[in-house]
Amino acid sequence: MTTCVFIQIRCKPGTTYKVAERIALREIHSELYSTSGEYDLLMKLYVPTGEDVGKFINDNLLDIEGIERSLTTMTFKVF
Repeated sequence: MTTCVFIQIRCKPGTTYKVAERIALREIHSELYSTSGEYDLLMKLYVPTGEDVGKFINDNLLDIEGIERSLTTMTFKVF
């Protein structure tokens, strides 16, 4: 079973659209939104079965230039 996580992404000033384009090109997300507030983007991601969540995010997302900080929220059950 895949693990669903939500990742909030804070981008360096002026880089939000470039970061969003780079994420979209990697095709790793289920949904990606521009948001207001403390973070600039909200991403829904399904981590493949057997993958370590932290390593998957680090290896596939956090190396994108322009990402300043992220906040990951794990999910456990759908209602």
